[in-house]
Amino acid sequence: MNTQKRKTNRWVRLTRALKLNFLKLLRAPGGAHKVSTGFAIGFGLELIVISTASLIYLVFYPIVRLSGGSMPAAIVGNVVGKLTFLPIILMPLAKQMGSWILPAHSMGQGPVHESAWMELFRGNWSAVSELLLGGLDILAGMAVFGVILGVISYFVVKFFYVRALNRRYERRLEKRRQAAISSGTAPVFIRKPSQS
Repeated sequence: MNTQKRKTNRWVRLTRALKLNFLKLLRAPGGAHKVSTGFAIGFGLELIVISTASLIYLVFYPIVRLSGGSMPAAIVGNVVGKLTFLPIILMPLAKQMGSWILPAHSMGQGPVHESAWMELFRGNWSAVSELLLGGLDILAGMAVFGVILGVISYFVVKFFYVRALNRRYERRLEKRRQAAISSGTAPVFIRKPSQS
C-alpha cells in the first residue's frame, strides 16, 4: 500500500512540475514571439546535431540570445526534436537533398568507404577529409530541413501560445465576474495581455 502511494505521489509531482514549467513559459517576458522564436531555433538546430557531431551545442546559446528567443523555450524545442526522432528519420532524404544542393561535391567524391574509418584507427589522418566531405551532403540537407521545420514550428507554437493566453484571460475574467456577482459589487475589468 505504501509503494502505491509513493508512485502516485511521484506521478502527481511530475504533472505538477510540468504544469509549473508550462506556466513559466506562458509568463516568460517578451510574449509569444520570444517563446516561439526560441522553440523554433531549438527545434531547427536539433536537426543538425548528428551532422555536426554535437558541435552545434557550442553555438546554441549565442544563436538563441542573438535572435532574441527564449532559452527555456529553445531547450524545450530541442528536447521535442530529440523525442520525435526526426533527425534519424529524415537522414536519407537529407542526403538526397544535399546531393542536389552540392552536385559538384557529390560527383567528384565517391561514397565514404569503411576503409576510411580503419585508416583513422591506424593513425592516417588524411582520411579525415574523406569522412568530413562524406557528411557535407547530409549537413546541407539537414540544414534545409531544419530551416523549414523551424519556420513551421514557429507558427504552430505561436498559435498555441496565444490560444493558451486567451483562455487564461477568459478564465480570469470569468472568475472576477463571478466574484463580483457573489459580493454584489461592480465588476472589475482586467487588462488584456499583449500577444506580441
